[in-house]
Amino acid sequence: MKAARSVRVPRVKGTSHSNTRLVSGTGNVKSSMAANSILPSLSPAASATGALPRKALAAPLAKLPLSSVLRSLLVLSVSSSPLLLKPCIYTLSLLAHPRSALWDVAKNPVLNFFVKHTVYKQFNAGENKVEVQKSIRHIKDLGCRGVLLGYAREVLVEKNQKAYDAKAALAEIQTWLDGTLKTVDMAQEGDFVALKFTGMGIDALRLLQRQAPPTEFMNTSIQEICDLAISRRVRLLVDAEEQAVQPGIEAWIMKYQKYCNSQTPGRAIFYGTYQGYLKSTPATLARHLETARSEGYTLGVKLVRGAYMKTEPRQLIWAKKEDTDKCYDQIVESLLTRKYNSMLKRPSPDTPAELPPVDVIIATHNRESVRKAHVLRMQQATNGEDYGVDLSYAQLQGMADEVSCELLQGFESAESSMGVSQMAAPNVFKLLTWGSVKECMGFLLRRAIENTEAVGRTKDSRIAMFGELKRRCRGVIRRRN
Repeated sequence: MKAARSVRVPRVKGTSHSNTRLVSGTGNVKSSMAANSILPSLSPAASATGALPRKALAAPLAKLPLSSVLRSLLVLSVSSSPLLLKPCIYTLSLLAHPRSALWDVAKNPVLNFFVKHTVYKQFNAGENKVEVQKSIRHIKDLGCRGVLLGYAREVLVEKNQKAYDAKAALAEIQTWLDGTLKTVDMAQEGDFVALKFTGMGIDALRLLQRQAPPTEFMNTSIQEICDLAISRRVRLLVDAEEQAVQPGIEAWIMKYQKYCNSQTPGRAIFYGTYQGYLKSTPATLARHLETARSEGYTLGVKLVRGAYMKTEPRQLIWAKKEDTDKCYDQIVESLLTRKYNSMLKRPSPDTPAELPPVDVIIATHNRESVRKAHVLRMQQATNGEDYGVDLSYAQLQGMADEVSCELLQGFESAESSMGVSQMAAPNVFKLLTWGSVKECMGFLLRRAIENTEAVGRTKDSRIAMFGELKRRCRGVIRRRN
Protein backbone atom coordinates (compact mmCIF):
# COMPACT_ATOMS: atom_id res chain seq x y z
CA MET A 1 0.00 0.00 0.00
CA LYS A 2 1.34 3.40 -0.90
CA ALA A 3 2.23 5.56 2.07
CA ALA A 4 0.41 8.86 2.46
CA ARG A 5 2.42 11.82 1.25
CA SER A 6 2.82 14.87 3.42
CA VAL A 7 0.35 17.70 3.04
CA ARG A 8 1.28 21.32 2.53
CA VAL A 9 0.22 23.40 5.48
CA PRO A 10 -0.61 27.05 6.06
CA ARG A 11 2.39 29.35 6.29
CA VAL A 12 3.05 30.50 9.83
CA LYS A 13 4.87 33.59 10.95
CA GLY A 14 8.52 32.97 11.44
CA THR A 15 8.65 30.09 8.96
CA SER A 16 9.30 29.96 5.25
CA HIS A 17 7.49 27.80 2.73
CA SER A 18 7.63 27.70 -1.02
CA ASN A 19 4.97 29.79 -2.73
CA THR A 20 4.73 27.27 -5.56
CA ARG A 21 1.12 26.32 -6.29
CA LEU A 22 0.45 22.84 -7.62
CA VAL A 23 -2.72 21.17 -8.81
CA SER A 24 -3.56 19.54 -5.52
CA GLY A 25 -1.50 21.41 -3.04
CA THR A 26 1.51 19.12 -2.84
CA GLY A 27 5.00 20.49 -2.56
CA ASN A 28 6.49 17.59 -4.50
CA VAL A 29 7.98 18.96 -7.73
CA LYS A 30 8.32 15.49 -9.24
CA SER A 31 4.66 14.90 -8.52
CA SER A 32 3.70 18.09 -10.31
CA MET A 33 5.68 17.11 -13.41
CA ALA A 34 4.11 13.67 -13.39
CA ALA A 35 0.65 15.18 -13.16
CA ASN A 36 1.25 17.36 -16.20
CA SER A 37 2.40 14.35 -18.22
CA ILE A 38 -0.59 12.17 -17.32
CA LEU A 39 -3.54 14.54 -17.14
CA PRO A 40 -3.78 15.18 -20.91
CA SER A 41 -4.79 11.54 -21.35
CA LEU A 42 -8.27 12.44 -20.12
CA SER A 43 -10.52 12.40 -23.16
CA PRO A 44 -12.68 15.41 -24.11
CA ALA A 45 -15.79 13.29 -23.60
CA ALA A 46 -14.72 12.39 -20.10
CA SER A 47 -13.97 16.02 -19.36
CA ALA A 48 -17.41 17.09 -20.51
CA THR A 49 -19.29 14.54 -18.44
CA GLY A 50 -17.10 14.61 -15.37
CA ALA A 51 -16.31 10.91 -15.73
CA LEU A 52 -12.95 9.45 -14.76
CA PRO A 53 -10.97 7.00 -16.92
CA ARG A 54 -12.33 3.45 -16.70
CA LYS A 55 -9.10 2.01 -15.35
CA ALA A 56 -8.92 4.73 -12.70
CA LEU A 57 -12.18 3.54 -11.20
CA ALA A 58 -11.13 -0.11 -10.84
CA ALA A 59 -11.91 -1.39 -7.32
CA PRO A 60 -11.47 1.90 -5.43
CA LEU A 61 -12.70 0.27 -2.19
CA ALA A 62 -9.92 -2.32 -2.33
CA LYS A 63 -8.02 0.02 0.00
CA LEU A 64 -10.39 -0.69 2.89
CA PRO A 65 -9.80 -3.57 5.32
CA LEU A 66 -12.42 -6.32 5.26
CA SER A 67 -13.66 -5.36 8.74
CA SER A 68 -14.49 -1.85 7.49
CA VAL A 69 -16.30 -3.20 4.43
CA LEU A 70 -18.44 -5.56 6.54
CA ARG A 71 -19.23 -2.95 9.19
CA SER A 72 -20.07 -0.37 6.52
CA LEU A 73 -22.33 -2.84 4.74
CA LEU A 74 -24.22 -3.50 7.98
CA VAL A 75 -24.63 0.15 8.95
CA LEU A 76 -25.43 1.33 5.42
CA SER A 77 -27.99 -1.44 4.94
CA VAL A 78 -29.90 -0.11 7.93
CA SER A 79 -29.55 3.57 7.07
CA SER A 80 -30.55 3.06 3.42
CA SER A 81 -33.75 1.23 4.35
CA PRO A 82 -36.79 3.44 5.12
CA LEU A 83 -38.26 0.48 7.00
CA LEU A 84 -35.22 -0.02 9.27
CA LEU A 85 -34.13 3.60 9.59
CA LYS A 86 -37.09 4.74 11.72
CA PRO A 87 -36.58 2.15 14.49
CA CYS A 88 -32.85 2.89 14.28
CA ILE A 89 -33.49 6.59 14.91
CA TYR A 90 -35.83 5.72 17.79
CA THR A 91 -33.17 3.51 19.36
CA LEU A 92 -30.43 6.13 18.97
CA SER A 93 -32.76 8.69 20.54
CA LEU A 94 -33.17 6.41 23.56
CA LEU A 95 -29.40 6.05 23.82
CA ALA A 96 -28.82 9.80 23.44
CA HIS A 97 -31.44 10.62 26.10
CA PRO A 98 -31.59 7.53 28.36
CA ARG A 99 -34.38 7.33 30.93
CA SER A 100 -32.86 4.40 32.76
CA ALA A 101 -29.46 2.81 33.40
CA LEU A 102 -30.38 0.01 30.99
CA TRP A 103 -30.27 2.45 28.03
CA ASP A 104 -27.33 4.49 29.33
CA VAL A 105 -24.16 3.51 27.44
CA ALA A 106 -22.08 5.00 30.26
CA LYS A 107 -23.66 2.64 32.82
CA ASN A 108 -24.40 -0.48 30.77
CA PRO A 109 -21.06 -2.05 29.75
CA VAL A 110 -22.62 -4.63 27.42
CA LEU A 111 -24.55 -1.94 25.55
CA ASN A 112 -21.44 0.26 25.49
CA PHE A 113 -19.37 -2.54 23.93
CA PHE A 114 -21.97 -3.29 21.25
CA VAL A 115 -22.47 0.37 20.27
CA LYS A 116 -18.74 1.15 20.29
CA HIS A 117 -17.85 -1.69 17.93
CA THR A 118 -20.66 -1.02 15.46
CA VAL A 119 -22.16 2.41 14.76
CA TYR A 120 -19.69 4.33 16.98
CA LYS A 121 -16.62 2.85 15.28
CA GLN A 122 -18.16 3.49 11.87
CA PHE A 123 -18.26 7.27 12.32
CA ASN A 124 -16.04 8.22 15.27
CA ALA A 125 -12.31 8.51 15.86
CA GLY A 126 -12.03 7.25 19.44
CA GLU A 127 -12.48 8.10 23.10
CA ASN A 128 -8.97 9.37 23.88
CA LYS A 129 -5.79 10.66 22.25
CA VAL A 130 -4.31 7.21 21.66
CA GLU A 131 -7.43 5.93 19.87
CA VAL A 132 -7.88 9.17 17.91
CA GLN A 133 -4.33 9.28 16.61
CA LYS A 134 -4.54 5.59 15.69
CA SER A 135 -7.62 6.43 13.59
CA ILE A 136 -5.79 9.34 11.98
CA ARG A 137 -2.84 7.11 11.06
CA HIS A 138 -5.20 4.53 9.55
CA ILE A 139 -6.90 7.17 7.40
CA LYS A 140 -3.57 8.55 6.22
CA ASP A 141 -2.33 5.04 5.45
CA LEU A 142 -5.22 4.74 2.99
CA GLY A 143 -3.78 7.72 1.11
CA CYS A 144 -5.89 10.52 2.58
CA ARG A 145 -4.16 13.76 3.50
CA GLY A 146 -5.68 13.79 6.96
CA VAL A 147 -8.82 14.39 8.97
CA LEU A 148 -11.30 17.04 9.90
CA LEU A 149 -11.65 16.40 13.62
CA GLY A 150 -14.40 17.63 15.94
CA TYR A 151 -15.18 17.20 19.63
CA ALA A 152 -18.55 15.48 20.07
CA ARG A 153 -19.41 16.79 23.53
CA GLU A 154 -22.22 19.34 23.53
CA VAL A 155 -23.32 21.81 26.15
CA LEU A 156 -27.05 21.21 26.57
CA VAL A 157 -29.21 24.31 26.91
CA GLU A 158 -32.40 23.77 28.89
CA LYS A 159 -35.48 25.24 27.25
CA ASN A 160 -37.13 26.09 30.56
CA GLN A 161 -34.11 27.30 32.46
CA LYS A 162 -35.48 29.08 35.55
CA ALA A 163 -32.73 31.57 36.30
CA TYR A 164 -29.52 32.70 34.64
CA ASP A 165 -26.46 31.40 36.45
CA ALA A 166 -23.35 33.42 35.51
CA LYS A 167 -20.99 30.96 37.17
CA ALA A 168 -22.52 28.03 35.28
CA ALA A 169 -22.32 29.97 31.99
CA LEU A 170 -18.59 30.58 32.49
CA ALA A 171 -18.11 26.90 33.30
CA GLU A 172 -19.80 25.97 30.01
CA ILE A 173 -17.36 28.14 28.07
CA GLN A 174 -14.41 26.66 29.96
CA THR A 175 -15.63 23.13 29.21
CA TRP A 176 -15.84 23.98 25.51
CA LEU A 177 -12.41 25.61 25.57
CA ASP A 178 -10.73 22.66 27.30
CA GLY A 179 -12.26 20.14 24.89
CA THR A 180 -11.38 22.18 21.81
CA LEU A 181 -7.78 22.75 22.92
CA LYS A 182 -7.49 19.01 23.48
CA THR A 183 -8.84 18.42 19.96
CA VAL A 184 -6.27 20.77 18.42
CA ASP A 185 -3.58 18.93 20.37
CA MET A 186 -4.82 15.57 19.00
CA ALA A 187 -4.81 16.79 15.39
CA GLN A 188 -1.68 16.57 13.29
CA GLU A 189 0.04 19.06 11.03
CA GLY A 190 -2.22 20.01 8.12
CA ASP A 191 -5.39 18.55 9.67
CA PHE A 192 -8.57 20.53 10.33
CA VAL A 193 -10.38 20.98 13.65
CA ALA A 194 -14.09 21.80 13.62
CA LEU A 195 -15.46 24.47 15.96
CA LYS A 196 -19.06 24.87 17.04
CA PHE A 197 -19.66 28.25 18.64
CA THR A 198 -23.00 27.23 20.14
CA GLY A 199 -21.07 24.59 22.08
CA MET A 200 -20.06 27.38 24.46
CA GLY A 201 -23.54 27.24 25.95
CA ILE A 202 -26.38 29.56 26.86
CA ASP A 203 -24.39 32.82 26.73
CA ALA A 204 -23.06 32.12 23.25
CA LEU A 205 -26.50 31.03 22.03
CA ARG A 206 -28.10 34.27 23.25
CA LEU A 207 -25.41 36.43 21.68
CA LEU A 208 -25.57 34.62 18.35
CA GLN A 209 -29.35 34.90 18.22
CA ARG A 210 -29.01 38.67 18.71
CA GLN A 211 -26.05 38.86 16.29
CA ALA A 212 -24.02 40.40 19.10
CA PRO A 213 -20.22 40.11 19.46
CA PRO A 214 -18.66 37.52 21.80
CA THR A 215 -17.93 38.39 25.41
CA GLU A 216 -14.38 39.15 26.49
CA PHE A 217 -13.96 35.65 27.93
CA MET A 218 -15.33 34.05 24.76
CA ASN A 219 -13.04 36.19 22.63
CA THR A 220 -9.90 35.33 24.60
CA SER A 221 -10.90 31.64 24.56
CA ILE A 222 -11.35 31.58 20.78
CA GLN A 223 -8.10 33.46 20.26
CA GLU A 224 -6.30 30.96 22.49
CA ILE A 225 -7.57 28.16 20.24
CA CYS A 226 -6.50 30.10 17.14
CA ASP A 227 -3.00 30.71 18.53
CA LEU A 228 -2.52 27.04 19.38
CA ALA A 229 -3.75 25.97 15.93
CA ILE A 230 -1.36 28.36 14.18
CA SER A 231 1.58 27.18 16.28
CA ARG A 232 0.77 23.52 15.49
CA ARG A 233 -0.05 24.24 11.82
CA VAL A 234 -3.55 22.89 12.29
CA ARG A 235 -6.43 24.53 10.43
CA LEU A 236 -9.77 25.51 11.95
CA LEU A 237 -13.26 25.65 10.52
CA VAL A 238 -16.65 26.58 11.90
CA ASP A 239 -19.64 24.44 10.95
CA ALA A 240 -22.86 26.01 9.71
CA GLU A 241 -25.95 25.84 11.92
CA GLU A 242 -29.60 26.81 11.69
CA GLN A 243 -30.60 30.26 10.45
CA ALA A 244 -31.72 31.29 13.94
CA VAL A 245 -28.03 31.63 14.83
CA GLN A 246 -26.19 31.44 11.48
CA PRO A 247 -25.99 35.22 10.76
CA GLY A 248 -24.39 35.70 14.18
CA ILE A 249 -22.02 32.80 13.51
CA GLU A 250 -20.99 34.33 10.19
CA ALA A 251 -20.12 37.62 11.86
CA TRP A 252 -17.90 35.79 14.36
CA ILE A 253 -16.32 33.75 11.56
CA MET A 254 -15.27 36.89 9.70
CA LYS A 255 -13.78 38.32 12.88
CA TYR A 256 -11.55 35.28 13.43
CA GLN A 257 -10.81 34.75 9.74
CA LYS A 258 -9.15 38.16 9.84
CA TYR A 259 -7.37 37.35 13.12
CA CYS A 260 -5.96 34.02 11.87
CA ASN A 261 -5.59 34.36 8.13
CA SER A 262 -3.84 37.72 8.36
CA GLN A 263 -1.07 35.84 10.19
CA THR A 264 -0.68 33.29 7.37
CA PRO A 265 -0.24 35.34 4.16
CA GLY A 266 -1.37 33.51 1.05
CA ARG A 267 -3.04 30.71 2.99
CA ALA A 268 -6.25 30.27 4.97
CA ILE A 269 -6.01 28.67 8.39
CA PHE A 270 -9.57 29.57 9.48
CA TYR A 271 -12.56 28.52 7.33
CA GLY A 272 -16.27 29.27 7.33
CA THR A 273 -19.01 26.94 6.06
CA TYR A 274 -21.47 27.84 3.30
CA GLN A 275 -24.62 25.84 2.54
CA GLY A 276 -25.48 25.39 -1.13
CA TYR A 277 -29.17 24.73 -0.53
CA LEU A 278 -29.75 28.28 0.77
CA LYS A 279 -30.78 30.83 -1.83
CA SER A 280 -28.81 33.48 0.03
CA THR A 281 -25.48 31.64 -0.07
CA PRO A 282 -24.09 33.12 -3.34
CA ALA A 283 -24.69 36.68 -2.12
CA THR A 284 -23.31 35.91 1.35
CA LEU A 285 -20.17 34.31 -0.07
CA ALA A 286 -19.62 37.17 -2.53
CA ARG A 287 -19.88 39.65 0.33
CA HIS A 288 -17.37 37.72 2.43
CA LEU A 289 -14.96 37.43 -0.49
CA GLU A 290 -14.92 41.20 -0.91
CA THR A 291 -14.48 41.71 2.83
CA ALA A 292 -11.42 39.44 2.71
CA ARG A 293 -10.12 41.37 -0.32
CA SER A 294 -10.45 44.73 1.44
CA GLU A 295 -8.88 43.44 4.66
CA GLY A 296 -6.04 41.66 2.86
CA TYR A 297 -6.31 37.95 3.72
CA THR A 298 -7.18 34.66 2.04
CA LEU A 299 -10.78 33.55 2.61
CA GLY A 300 -11.28 29.95 3.76
CA VAL A 301 -14.43 28.39 2.27
CA LYS A 302 -15.96 25.03 3.18
CA LEU A 303 -18.88 24.35 0.83
CA VAL A 304 -21.61 21.89 1.87
CA ARG A 305 -25.08 21.24 0.52
CA GLY A 306 -26.81 21.73 3.88
CA ALA A 307 -28.06 19.66 6.80
CA TYR A 308 -31.14 21.40 8.21
CA MET A 309 -33.76 20.70 5.57
CA LYS A 310 -36.32 19.55 8.14
CA THR A 311 -36.00 22.59 10.42
CA GLU A 312 -35.21 25.59 8.21
CA PRO A 313 -38.00 27.82 6.83
CA ARG A 314 -38.71 26.25 3.45
CA GLN A 315 -38.74 29.57 1.59
CA LEU A 316 -35.03 30.04 2.36
CA ILE A 317 -34.09 26.87 0.44
CA TRP A 318 -34.01 26.25 -3.31
CA ALA A 319 -37.28 24.79 -4.57
CA LYS A 320 -35.72 21.72 -6.23
CA LYS A 321 -32.71 19.51 -5.64
CA GLU A 322 -31.55 20.36 -9.16
CA ASP A 323 -31.43 24.04 -8.13
CA THR A 324 -29.20 23.15 -5.16
CA ASP A 325 -26.96 21.07 -7.43
CA LYS A 326 -26.66 23.96 -9.89
CA CYS A 327 -25.87 26.43 -7.12
CA TYR A 328 -23.26 24.13 -5.59
CA ASP A 329 -21.48 23.24 -8.84
CA GLN A 330 -21.42 26.79 -10.21
CA ILE A 331 -20.03 28.15 -6.95
CA VAL A 332 -17.29 25.51 -7.08
CA GLU A 333 -16.48 26.47 -10.67
CA SER A 334 -16.32 30.14 -9.73
CA LEU A 335 -14.04 29.52 -6.77
CA LEU A 336 -11.65 27.20 -8.62
CA THR A 337 -11.32 29.56 -11.59
CA ARG A 338 -11.41 32.64 -9.33
CA LYS A 339 -13.96 34.35 -11.54
CA TYR A 340 -17.43 35.61 -10.68
CA ASN A 341 -20.14 33.94 -12.78
CA SER A 342 -23.91 33.87 -13.21
CA MET A 343 -24.39 32.16 -9.83
CA LEU A 344 -21.68 33.74 -7.71
CA LYS A 345 -22.22 37.30 -8.89
CA ARG A 346 -20.18 40.41 -8.24
CA PRO A 347 -21.68 42.41 -5.34
CA SER A 348 -21.49 45.62 -7.40
CA PRO A 349 -20.54 46.71 -10.94
CA ASP A 350 -17.29 48.15 -9.56
CA THR A 351 -16.19 44.77 -8.11
CA PRO A 352 -13.29 43.20 -10.03
CA ALA A 353 -14.27 40.15 -12.11
CA GLU A 354 -11.43 38.15 -10.58
CA LEU A 355 -12.02 36.71 -7.11
CA PRO A 356 -9.61 37.56 -4.30
CA PRO A 357 -7.39 34.76 -2.88
CA VAL A 358 -9.45 31.81 -1.63
CA ASP A 359 -8.83 28.29 -0.33
CA VAL A 360 -11.62 25.72 -0.68
CA ILE A 361 -12.94 22.54 0.91
CA ILE A 362 -15.51 20.69 -1.20
CA ALA A 363 -17.39 18.84 1.54
CA THR A 364 -20.01 16.73 -0.19
CA HIS A 365 -21.01 13.10 -0.70
CA ASN A 366 -22.37 13.90 -4.15
CA ARG A 367 -20.23 11.95 -6.60
CA GLU A 368 -21.04 14.12 -9.63
CA SER A 369 -20.05 17.35 -7.88
CA VAL A 370 -16.79 15.79 -6.76
CA ARG A 371 -16.04 14.47 -10.24
CA LYS A 372 -16.80 17.80 -11.91
CA ALA A 373 -14.45 19.61 -9.56
CA HIS A 374 -11.78 16.96 -10.02
CA VAL A 375 -11.98 17.08 -13.82
CA LEU A 376 -11.79 20.87 -13.74
CA ARG A 377 -8.59 20.66 -11.69
CA MET A 378 -7.15 18.11 -14.12
CA GLN A 379 -7.95 20.39 -17.04
CA GLN A 380 -6.29 23.31 -15.26
CA ALA A 381 -3.17 21.24 -14.69
CA THR A 382 -3.18 20.08 -18.33
CA ASN A 383 -3.39 23.67 -19.56
CA GLY A 384 -0.77 24.92 -17.12
CA GLU A 385 -3.34 27.14 -15.37
CA ASP A 386 -2.57 27.99 -11.76
CA TYR A 387 -5.24 30.00 -10.01
CA GLY A 388 -3.57 29.68 -6.60
CA VAL A 389 -6.54 27.91 -4.96
CA ASP A 390 -5.67 25.24 -2.39
CA LEU A 391 -8.40 22.61 -2.85
CA SER A 392 -9.41 19.86 -0.45
CA TYR A 393 -12.22 17.28 -0.57
CA ALA A 394 -13.97 16.00 2.55
CA GLN A 395 -16.48 13.27 3.32
CA LEU A 396 -17.72 11.87 6.61
CA GLN A 397 -15.85 8.86 7.90
CA GLY A 398 -18.03 5.81 7.27
CA MET A 399 -20.11 7.51 4.58
CA ALA A 400 -19.38 7.96 0.86
CA ASP A 401 -16.08 6.08 1.29
CA GLU A 402 -16.38 5.04 -2.35
CA VAL A 403 -16.26 8.73 -3.36
CA SER A 404 -13.12 9.35 -1.29
CA CYS A 405 -11.45 6.20 -2.58
CA GLU A 406 -12.30 6.96 -6.21
CA LEU A 407 -10.43 10.25 -5.94
CA LEU A 408 -7.36 8.47 -4.60
CA GLN A 409 -7.62 5.40 -6.84
CA GLY A 410 -7.94 7.53 -9.95
CA PHE A 411 -4.49 8.98 -9.53
CA GLU A 412 -2.81 5.78 -8.36
CA SER A 413 -4.14 3.77 -11.32
CA ALA A 414 -2.85 6.46 -13.67
CA GLU A 415 0.57 6.23 -12.04
CA SER A 416 0.71 2.47 -12.57
CA SER A 417 -0.39 2.63 -16.19
CA MET A 418 2.18 5.29 -17.06
CA GLY A 419 5.04 3.81 -15.06
CA VAL A 420 5.32 6.92 -12.89
CA SER A 421 6.42 6.42 -9.30
CA GLN A 422 4.73 9.50 -7.85
CA MET A 423 2.32 12.22 -8.83
CA ALA A 424 0.20 14.83 -7.13
CA ALA A 425 -2.81 13.24 -5.46
CA PRO A 426 -5.93 15.19 -4.45
CA ASN A 427 -6.22 16.41 -0.86
CA VAL A 428 -8.85 14.02 0.52
CA PHE A 429 -9.92 14.40 4.16
CA LYS A 430 -12.32 12.36 6.28
CA LEU A 431 -14.57 14.03 8.83
CA LEU A 432 -14.43 12.47 12.29
CA THR A 433 -15.66 13.25 15.77
CA TRP A 434 -14.09 12.05 18.98
CA GLY A 435 -15.41 11.60 22.51
CA SER A 436 -16.78 8.90 24.75
CA VAL A 437 -19.53 6.67 23.41
CA LYS A 438 -22.05 8.62 25.48
CA GLU A 439 -20.76 12.00 24.29
CA CYS A 440 -21.05 10.89 20.65
CA MET A 441 -24.64 9.68 20.81
CA GLY A 442 -26.07 13.10 19.92
CA PHE A 443 -23.80 13.26 16.86
CA LEU A 444 -24.80 9.75 15.76
CA LEU A 445 -28.48 10.57 16.20
CA ARG A 446 -28.15 13.63 13.95
CA ARG A 447 -26.38 11.58 11.28
CA ALA A 448 -29.28 9.11 11.29
CA ILE A 449 -31.86 11.90 11.05
CA GLU A 450 -29.96 13.49 8.14
CA ASN A 451 -30.09 10.15 6.32
CA THR A 452 -33.88 10.35 6.19
CA GLU A 453 -33.32 13.01 3.51
CA ALA A 454 -30.61 11.01 1.74
CA VAL A 455 -31.71 7.38 1.68
CA GLY A 456 -30.99 7.16 -2.06
CA ARG A 457 -27.43 8.43 -1.66
CA THR A 458 -26.80 6.03 1.23
CA LYS A 459 -28.20 3.20 -0.89
CA ASP A 460 -25.54 3.97 -3.52
CA SER A 461 -22.85 3.59 -0.86
CA ARG A 462 -24.36 0.29 0.27
CA ILE A 463 -24.38 -1.01 -3.30
CA ALA A 464 -20.74 0.01 -3.68
CA MET A 465 -19.77 -1.83 -0.49
CA PHE A 466 -21.71 -4.93 -1.52
CA GLY A 467 -20.01 -4.86 -4.90
CA GLU A 468 -16.62 -4.68 -3.20
CA LEU A 469 -17.49 -7.65 -0.97
CA LYS A 470 -18.53 -9.70 -4.03
CA ARG A 471 -15.30 -8.72 -5.81
CA ARG A 472 -13.23 -10.02 -2.89
CA CYS A 473 -15.23 -13.24 -2.68
CA ARG A 474 -14.70 -13.87 -6.40
CA GLY A 475 -10.99 -13.26 -5.89
CA VAL A 476 -10.83 -15.87 -3.11
CA ILE A 477 -12.68 -18.40 -5.29
CA ARG A 478 -10.35 -17.79 -8.25
CA ARG A 479 -7.25 -18.26 -6.09
CA ARG A 480 -8.58 -21.55 -4.69
CA ASN A 481 -9.35 -22.82 -8.16
